[in-house]
Amino acid sequence: MTACLVQVQSGNATVVTRFGSPVRVLLEPGLAWRLPAPFESPMEVNLRTRSTSSGLQDVGTRDGLRVIVQAWAIWKVNPDQQHVLRFIRAVQNQPEEAARQIRTFIGSSLETTTSNYALSDIVNTDSKKVKITQLEKQIENQLKEQLLNSYGIELVQVGIERLTLPSVTLTATVERMRAERETIATERTAEGNRLAAEIHSKADRDARITEADASVKAATITAQAQRDVAAIYAKAYALDPQLYNLLRSLDTLNDVVNKSTRIVLSTDAAPFKALVQQPAETDRAAR
Repeated sequence: MTACLVQVQSGNATVVTRFGSPVRVLLEPGLAWRLPAPFESPMEVNLRTRSTSSGLQDVGTRDGLRVIVQAWAIWKVNPDQQHVLRFIRAVQNQPEEAARQIRTFIGSSLETTTSNYALSDIVNTDSKKVKITQLEKQIENQLKEQLLNSYGIELVQVGIERLTLPSVTLTATVERMRAERETIATERTAEGNRLAAEIHSKADRDARITEADASVKAATITAQAQRDVAAIYAKAYALDPQLYNLLRSLDTLNDVVNKSTRIVLSTDAAPFKALVQQPAETDRAAR
């Protein structure tokens, strides 16, 4: 009796083969009937989730640079009768062979998909410009239907595991980053020079305006002072002309003569005549 029973375990599918050819697929866990050997034999197919890695792949970017990428994939046999049979026919129920085929597909997809992205979309100091998630999703969409239809494999997820740059690309990247920084520095220097020129020009203009205003005010003050002095002199002269002439003559002598001055002049010459003549005589001489 037990020779006619087959047990389907959880997480597995059991394929019943008749003389080596699959005749039905059992997916529900539990016991099922089959013909005794050698008519029918059970074959276990693991439906659990597995993972594999593509290994390092040297691929090219859109801007002609090289990048080394390693991707991982999570996969399983799709729990459908047709897909289980397709998996058996494609890889003879060998998970290692299925993983090898998946790695081959991922490597080809990395080569074709990465060529649509510039290096700055993959490697960038600005996280907002990195498009790794978009690249992973594109690879997954490209392989999902193909693996399912060809191998009965359901591709659960694809991701980038490792990303590095070869020496040539690394040098080119550093040079590009240096050029970008130099461009930014040049732009900022030019902007600083422009602002400095504007500040200097404004300062010079304000200085000229201030000097002109000061000159006008100084000229106004000087003119007013001269008018005030003339008025004072006129008032003093009107009060006492003789005293005014005497004081003016003495002021002139004080400006002209000092301790080291020697002058020989006639005593009747102005302003020295004020020293020897009486006020009445000086007044008549002035008239």
